Amino acid sequence: MLFRSITLGLSILSNYYISIMTCLFMVLYFIALLILEKPGPIKKYVMACVRFGLFSLIAGGLAALVLLPEVAVLKSTASGNMNFPKTLTSYLPIFDMLARHIGNVETETGLDHWPNIYCGVAVFLFFLLYLACKKISAKEKTVYCGLLLIFFASFSVNALNFIWHGLHYPNSLPCRQSFIYIFLMLFVCFRAFQYLRDIPRRHVAAAFWGSVCFVILAEKLVEQEHFHFAVYYVAILFLAAYTGLIYLYKKRRRELAAFLALALVAVEAAVNTTVTSVTTTSREAYTRDNKEVQALMEKLEPAEDFYRVEKKTRKTKNDGAWMNFPSVSLFSSTANADLTKFLKRMGCEASTNAYSITGSTPLVDSLLSVRYALYSEYIPNTDLVNYIQESGGTYLYENLYTLPLGFVLPYDLADNWQYQMENQAEVQNDLCLLLGTDDVLVPVETEVSGSGCTFTADMAGEYYVYIQNKKVKNVKASLPSGEKNFSNVDRGYLLEMGNLSEGSRITLTPGESGETLTAAVYRFSPRAMIQVHDRLSQSPLHLDSWRDTKLTGTVTAAESGTLFLSIPYDEGWTITIDGQPAEGEKILEAFLSVPVEAGTHEISLIYMPGGLVPGAILSGVSLAVLALLWLVKRRRSGRAGA
Repeated sequence: MLFRSITLGLSILSNYYISIMTCLFMVLYFIALLILEKPGPIKKYVMACVRFGLFSLIAGGLAALVLLPEVAVLKSTASGNMNFPKTLTSYLPIFDMLARHIGNVETETGLDHWPNIYCGVAVFLFFLLYLACKKISAKEKTVYCGLLLIFFASFSVNALNFIWHGLHYPNSLPCRQSFIYIFLMLFVCFRAFQYLRDIPRRHVAAAFWGSVCFVILAEKLVEQEHFHFAVYYVAILFLAAYTGLIYLYKKRRRELAAFLALALVAVEAAVNTTVTSVTTTSREAYTRDNKEVQALMEKLEPAEDFYRVEKKTRKTKNDGAWMNFPSVSLFSSTANADLTKFLKRMGCEASTNAYSITGSTPLVDSLLSVRYALYSEYIPNTDLVNYIQESGGTYLYENLYTLPLGFVLPYDLADNWQYQMENQAEVQNDLCLLLGTDDVLVPVETEVSGSGCTFTADMAGEYYVYIQNKKVKNVKASLPSGEKNFSNVDRGYLLEMGNLSEGSRITLTPGESGETLTAAVYRFSPRAMIQVHDRLSQSPLHLDSWRDTKLTGTVTAAESGTLFLSIPYDEGWTITIDGQPAEGEKILEAFLSVPVEAGTHEISLIYMPGGLVPGAILSGVSLAVLALLWLVKRRRSGRAGA
């Protein structure tokens, strides 16, 4: 039990998400073992439950140092609201799910709820042999078949799938608990293998023909496009080969049978891997510009203030974290839901577990302190962007009008800003209206062109497109320089047309047949951007020092207002103004802010992750209890030996 506590604690430490499934399975498996246990006094069962509960709690306590902060962070994600399904629905028929054991079937990676349960076609043979084996009790067969049935139900029934995934639905990669089902299925097959010597040959023949009948029936009944006709023939060939090896094993040619079985399993795995592998980026392509980016970052002079950097041509949304520069874009299960909503309202691409700078305008970059941008191609200087240097085909540019990490806003600006409007261009222009500046996004006339639309650049500059028809998922833009293709357009982000010369004619067409593309086109105004920057930078926060968990600086407010910080709001921040505690507030439903009076003030912010202190205490106590139990056990063992 001590070893189980340690291993379970390490499991929770390594991945809290998978550990949820592991813990649920352990409860189910413990109940199964209690049922299979020989009858005895009630005290025996009570003590077993007490030991199981105690050592499970110790395991959780050992991981509390990481687990409690994770729980605290998850409250701010899109998965933080646990809305249990109000109605029961089923996605998939059991027979079709069983058929996915056949192999060579396309691997599920999207949002569809087909489980990936393939673990070799030999399981058909050994599972039937398990059911037919007389030396295995009917009680055991009932218990394990019941567990397998629970898994099939959890793959298909919405409420059970919801529970297995930590009281929320998974965002892609469905039925992740399938790895436990595979373990359970292989264990059942191993139980049959243990009695293989005693199983009659006629049972082996019956298992083979029963498996073949299932494959033939699947070929007739399963209509999923993932099942190419060849998979059924391949499955029968492998079933025949495994059956031959079983006969060879029973003829006491066990060493040869073991060697050939290993080879056959390797061949089957190789065939299945070749057919079902998901295409990935090569390591060479993935790391191609790493050194160049790092070289450009190192050449920058020591910053006088905090800033963020964004890669315009990203490999992932986590390029900043990967190459150690602060950025906005992120893909994570702990993505802040409020920040996701704000970025979507500002025209950036965002989803449940991710957000990025895609679709952002210079105004959005400025608000989020994005001072530098990395491009994979050279672009001419503009009124807002200036080329700095190049390294190995990667180009570094500076945004000339970037706002600092913090600046003072009028008290009523956040309340009056209509940032919840559907059209993100109008959202940005409404901010300009409140600030008394020109609109940053100037409407451009469009023309209907078949199912799409066409516009002509009235002036040289950056152009953006807002797609009004939310049924359109893909858009093709025909530009003078070539074609641009945009995917996931239904997420509502602004399409960046780039810098266009005056008179350029652009045609936009939808990727979906039967859909009509309706769009609003805008040209970004550098003049208005400079006005906005001048207005918002009048009372900036000047940082004296900063690191991940602590910032200090000075702000001089011309008048009383709200110090806006482009830091996602979190209750873990402790703020002091002139040495006095101050209450942090949420502004724009996403960011951290604090009221300030007119004058010069010393600002200090210290961050402590929620749950870290109690988690550390609980982990320490759990470790002490575990050590104490180990010493007691060792002393008892010593006495028993004496």
